Amino acid sequence: MTAKIKPSKGAPYARILGVGGYRPTRVVPNEEILKHIDSSDEWIRTRSGIATRHWAGPDETVASMSVEAGGKAIADAGIAPDQIGAVIVSTVSHFKQTPAIATRIAHEVGAGKPAAFDISAGCAGFGYGLTLAKGMVVEGSAEYVLVIGVERLSDLTDREDRATAFLFGDGAGAVVVGPSKVPAIGPTVWGSEGDKSETITQTLPWDVYRDQTAAEVRYPAITQEGQAVFRWAVYEMAKVAQQALDEAGVNPEDLDVFIPHQANMRIIDSMIKTLKLPEHVTVARDVETTGNTSAASIPLAMERLLATGQAKSGDTALVIGFGAGLVYAATVVTLP
Repeated sequence: MTAKIKPSKGAPYARILGVGGYRPTRVVPNEEILKHIDSSDEWIRTRSGIATRHWAGPDETVASMSVEAGGKAIADAGIAPDQIGAVIVSTVSHFKQTPAIATRIAHEVGAGKPAAFDISAGCAGFGYGLTLAKGMVVEGSAEYVLVIGVERLSDLTDREDRATAFLFGDGAGAVVVGPSKVPAIGPTVWGSEGDKSETITQTLPWDVYRDQTAAEVRYPAITQEGQAVFRWAVYEMAKVAQQALDEAGVNPEDLDVFIPHQANMRIIDSMIKTLKLPEHVTVARDVETTGNTSAASIPLAMERLLATGQAKSGDTALVIGFGAGLVYAATVVTLP
């Protein structure tokens, strides 16, 4: 006899209810980067649009930054910490393979005993986490989900690599996803192109340190093929962004805000042209003062737009993340 399984009882839809961010106190201008590479402030700004970035101090850990951002998101959502039913953390800079840093963060934000796990999806990690959270709320396995993107990329930066030394920053961004009576997180367009996995990668695997007889080994760092990444992001990711708009039934002229991954100002400008976004669309340009913070970049940019009044609650926003893997995720959301 086949047992009958009771259907899940989740919300009809899900939405972002609150957002929070944390930027380390130390601001690093291009002049400091130039102490280690042969370049210029003008070259860095022209190539990337970056003027400053934040680097974490010894006490600004992946966990502590996440707790700060997560606590703000929970408060912004107007719920109690113990109402959080799941915590999803996207990061590539938590250096313990196990346990997941999400379990510690869940405890420190006061979430009780929620489901908690990490994901490794690079710069698309926030989009991946947001999609998982939406599924949990609608399926009914969690009423409220805390999604965090956090990085300490200064730990993975080769400060003598002229191609990447100026790119990366540290920080944490978080959102709370919960029930909604109307659609507020559109269908996700996501995927990967594993044939390009070496385009953005870590220079050395962690197990290189098993060889105790090796000469001095340089600490692993992130490296990338800049031109290949630029071409892929500009041409392929604009197609993904347009597909996300189509899936959500939203036209470019209906958008209020565009929040792309904060990798490079030239990539952002090129995507705007390819998508033919109207002038009234507010575009996140957090990369100028925050640098590339990978999984943290979209929620950090979202938080700043709302805090400064450049975007407002109820605005329709297109978000897209893309990076190492190569992986990507794009969707249309209603801002909290």
